[in-house]
Amino acid sequence: MERKIAAADGTLLSVRVTGRPVGEGGKPALLLADGIGCDGYIWKYVRAAFEPHLTLVHLHHRGHGGSAIPSDRASLTVPQLAADLWQVCDALGVDRAILWGHSMGVQVTLHAAHLAPSRCAALLPTCGAFEKPLTTFRDSDVGTRLLPWVRRALAADSGRLRSAWRKLMPTDAAYWVAVATEVNGRMIRRGDFLPYLDHLADMDPSVFVDLLAAVAEHSARPFLPALSMPALVFAGSHDHFTPARLGAELAQLLPAGELCVIPGGSHTAPLELPDLVQLRTEEFFKRNHLL
Repeated sequence: MERKIAAADGTLLSVRVTGRPVGEGGKPALLLADGIGCDGYIWKYVRAAFEPHLTLVHLHHRGHGGSAIPSDRASLTVPQLAADLWQVCDALGVDRAILWGHSMGVQVTLHAAHLAPSRCAALLPTCGAFEKPLTTFRDSDVGTRLLPWVRRALAADSGRLRSAWRKLMPTDAAYWVAVATEVNGRMIRRGDFLPYLDHLADMDPSVFVDLLAAVAEHSARPFLPALSMPALVFAGSHDHFTPARLGAELAQLLPAGELCVIPGGSHTAPLELPDLVQLRTEEFFKRNHLL
């Protein structure tokens, strides 16, 4: 089921609800939170595995996919995206949710758990940093140094950069650049990754960059010790965007944190070794009476 839900500021958010009816069997819903520039491609195998058992709620972040770009760009922040998650849950009648975040979605779900810990049944942070990811991108601060230049270039752009963005993203060249720089081309199916490039091509690049600037300043570290719900942290051993050591640190900082390293996995590990992710998640869910 696809529907539109208005956030507190009036921004229309696109939400897809699949799987079991909300609240069936007293089980929490499984809420999926994307990374920047994503509209759900990463959840393909997660959906197939868990739709028969749970209610799945997938929200397009504001400015992504079918969700509107907010009239106030200042609302493109991690706390606002986290508040959007609970706003959607309220509209759907979801009392408690398992929060599964990928990439930027890790910061968003950690912040959402901080906002309403009693409503968060469990956390599954996947291939993401818990604070200031540009300072650790590819184990350097290159992202931090490049971001101001990119923002200035977009501000001065007469449309040429946006046109080039739309033309280059959904191409074979963009895919092979991704394989050369991050994605494990030996483990991922090309067709599983192309939807990401298609969505990037349609996305306003200024929204992407505004959110990148927001996550660059956000840190969940101060409130991690208070997040006592069960947590399973996934990290890719070959994730250069968010190195596996960040997942290990997050698992240590969360009181009930566990770590699962995906061997050979990159930033798209859930698509590269989906069977391992599914089996480890099923075991975690059953042990914590979530499935």
